[in-house]
Amino acid sequence: MRIKPKRAGGFTLVEIMIVVAIIGLLIAVAVPNFSKMRRDAQKTACHAQLQSIDGFKEMWATQEKRADSDTPSESQLGAFFKGEIMPSCPGGGSYTIGAVTAAATCSVHQKAVE
Repeated sequence: MRIKPKRAGGFTLVEIMIVVAIIGLLIAVAVPNFSKMRRDAQKTACHAQLQSIDGFKEMWATQEKRADSDTPSESQLGAFFKGEIMPSCPGGGSYTIGAVTAAATCSVHQKAVE
């Protein structure tokens, strides 16, 4: 009777290389999706803040008995926001407040809320 020699346990170099290649492929596919999701979230947050700014302009005009063509300052609108600080664009842009009847805009996302 012959006794077969036992093979030592563990992974071969080829098996490890295949696993590393698969992980690399998954990362290469996932990273662009995370970047796109982040940009989409920033855009959504920006548009929500623009809608808030437009609503607070209306409130400011009503409380101060201002005309529709008047433009509030950032400090005047800041009183309506939590912490009395005017929000900034999550994408790094700046907001243009505009007149009461005009829609606020963002320098990064460039789309006014309608």
